[in-house]
Amino acid sequence: MRTLDQWFTEYAVSHQNPTNKAIHYICVPAIFFSIVGLLMSIPNGIIANTLKLNLPIIENWAFVVLLFVLVFYIRLSVAMAIKIALFSGVCLILNYYIGQIVPLWAFSIGVFVIAWIGQFYGHNIEGKKPSFLKDLQFLLIGPAWVAENLFSKK
Repeated sequence: MRTLDQWFTEYAVSHQNPTNKAIHYICVPAIFFSIVGLLMSIPNGIIANTLKLNLPIIENWAFVVLLFVLVFYIRLSVAMAIKIALFSGVCLILNYYIGQIVPLWAFSIGVFVIAWIGQFYGHNIEGKKPSFLKDLQFLLIGPAWVAENLFSKK
């Protein structure tokens, strides 16, 4: 298994252009956020009826999937897993409240599509293919790379 630094080094190869990097700093978190919203939009009766906690922010499919996603990050770096867990919590809370105002699935699809258009535009500027076309695990490395570049002191 590669280390987080090895993943970042390989990911950085197709993320050198400052405009592409700026686009990623916006669009990668937006895609993560929208996926959480889409997963929260899946009917969750089985989870809510099983747990009976009356806590809709955690009784949903997004929370279940995020637990597995965090295992991936923990294996790479506990510190990064904590950062992603905090961001995931913010995503769960904001998506819950957005869902009280508008249909969450529709909002999430809109954000998802716009953010991916931005991503591909950034890679067009960069002149290199997105990393996930080489390895799907890069879809999970992107959020960590953004967190590392925006919130870590080097």
